[in-house]
Amino acid sequence: MKSQSILRQSGGADTKLRTKSKKRLLFVCLGVGFLVCVLLFWVADNVFNGFFREWFTDIFTISEWMIDKQGNSIYVHNLMWYKLRTPIFLIVFVNVVVWPVGIVCASHFYAQKKVRSSISWTSDMIQRYMQNDLEISQVFPKEYSEVSAQMAQLKSDMQRNEQILREEASRKNDLITYLAHDLKTPLTSIIGYLSLLDELPEMPMEQKAKYVGITLDKAKRLEKLINEFFEITRYNLQQIVLEKETVDLYYMLVQMTDEFYPILEAHGNHIMLEADEDMIVYADVMRLARVFNNILKNAISYSYPATEIKVRAVKRKGSVSISFENKGKTIPKHKLEAIFEKFFRLDDARASNTGGAGLGLAIAKEIVTLHGGEITAESEDGCTVFKVNLPVLQV
Repeated sequence: MKSQSILRQSGGADTKLRTKSKKRLLFVCLGVGFLVCVLLFWVADNVFNGFFREWFTDIFTISEWMIDKQGNSIYVHNLMWYKLRTPIFLIVFVNVVVWPVGIVCASHFYAQKKVRSSISWTSDMIQRYMQNDLEISQVFPKEYSEVSAQMAQLKSDMQRNEQILREEASRKNDLITYLAHDLKTPLTSIIGYLSLLDELPEMPMEQKAKYVGITLDKAKRLEKLINEFFEITRYNLQQIVLEKETVDLYYMLVQMTDEFYPILEAHGNHIMLEADEDMIVYADVMRLARVFNNILKNAISYSYPATEIKVRAVKRKGSVSISFENKGKTIPKHKLEAIFEKFFRLDDARASNTGGAGLGLAIAKEIVTLHGGEITAESEDGCTVFKVNLPVLQV
């Protein structure tokens, strides 16, 4: 579409020039036609020694003898207007209508040909530039500076979009691999334990209870992976409608800290909460809790054992900033830039049996964006910080 606009612009200048030329040419044609007629009359009358005058007199005048006031006889030529009207009309018609119209039509077709030639030439230059790795100056002349600048921008945008599409396709291919692995692992365990229970009906109750518990855990993990996949799909299709209400942010963070106590205890971590008690935001409480849960799970999973996880909430002008800080391996910059993208997982998560499908942080970003906020991540010197900025209460 943009290339078509550029072609129209290249032909637009020619169109304006053609319109001005038509007006100028019309006046020139009228003047030239008049001069040609005068010249023809003069040549016919002088070169042919009065031939034209004699012919005109014979055809368009009537001659007769008359007596003047002094009584002298004179020979008078009177014009016969009824014979002269048609030739005069034809001369005027040819000079005023036929001649200018013919010239204008000829110039129009010539201008159209020039425009088509210009568009074709411009199209060839654009095609050559877009399909080859050439410098802009190697293809476009200086007078096409505006078109060349737009084409350079268009080519850059197309290359960037192609790169984004390739990366997205690569991530989706990775998703198929990782999701197949993640689904297959718990499914294989479920089938294995259920097969044992089926083949050994006389198994001791204690061992049966153990196998049933393991099978249930694997089934729940399978359900979680499937739910994550369908949830991110719903966000992509923009089918999520937020149900906002006033939320006591401090109480939510305290409650979340308590809910994560068993996981923290098993990992040897503890949370240090720093927040004012009067922080109120206008948000969808269930989805905002999902954001904090996803970030905190990520912080626990990648933190060193027996380290502190700091959760801070600070009120700023017009917004509230919530940060989650943990001590662990530094995330490389190139991976940090992609950490909120769908299906992205760090290598440690890929190798584990507990890592998700790489959708938790992507879901968190979608939710924060729907709330009009922003989520960012920083990692340096073994310290990783996730920050969520949300608008303050706006009913």
